[in-house]
Amino acid sequence: MHGENRIGPVACVAMMGWLSLVLWLDSGGGLWLQRGLGLLTWVVLLLGLRQVSPVVRAQTAVVVAFATLVEFVFSPTLEVYLYRFDNVPMYVPPGHGLVYLSAFALGHSRFVERHLRACLAAVLVLGGAWAGHGLFLAERPDALGAFWYACLVGFLVWGPSKQVYVGAFAAVSYLELLGTQLGTWVWQTHDPTGWVSIGNPPSGAAGGYGWFDLAGLLVAPYLLRVFSSRRPGLVDAPTPDRLTAPPAGPVDVR
Repeated sequence: MHGENRIGPVACVAMMGWLSLVLWLDSGGGLWLQRGLGLLTWVVLLLGLRQVSPVVRAQTAVVVAFATLVEFVFSPTLEVYLYRFDNVPMYVPPGHGLVYLSAFALGHSRFVERHLRACLAAVLVLGGAWAGHGLFLAERPDALGAFWYACLVGFLVWGPSKQVYVGAFAAVSYLELLGTQLGTWVWQTHDPTGWVSIGNPPSGAAGGYGWFDLAGLLVAPYLLRVFSSRRPGLVDAPTPDRLTAPPAGPVDVR
């Protein structure tokens, strides 16, 4: 399936369903169960990657690498949020890949593409209401969520793929609510400085996650150019103008 994306809403539901099952099982399981879930999640991710083009595979790889680095810095090191065993569960790195693929599939569904303006407005209103509640009304203040919502607004207005950010808002918000409700991870009340309050979960978590998406969308073309130069004919390397001026969505090769 060279150069074709065959991932859609059904695949999105399947991947998000798998991640939901993983979080539920991990919430009451032991360390070895967590490791087993990690291996299985890698298998699910590899199966998902078979359904997408080399461009989206490269984007997913960048997201997994960047998100994993951030996980190890902000969880066991800075302890901004903590998992049950004070580690980064093995399913988390491939889980980030599944979240990106889910956001891509949802964002490029026919419904979102046909009603993109309405979807953008819905995300802005819902996200804004949630961030406003966390900042001004919640018993546990959430300044970080409001900051990340501001990031989300920026991605939705100026980002290289508005569709992906719409999908990310739905996927990330759902998983953050589920994971914290199950107790799979918990956010601290403040950042390490003690100055920034944090909700559990932060209301604008999708805005924070948007930086992973941005890295994938911008770095992937360079990776493809490197691989294509070493293995001619493997993929069609993006042209310089596509590198300096990203299109309105992730490089769409459907």
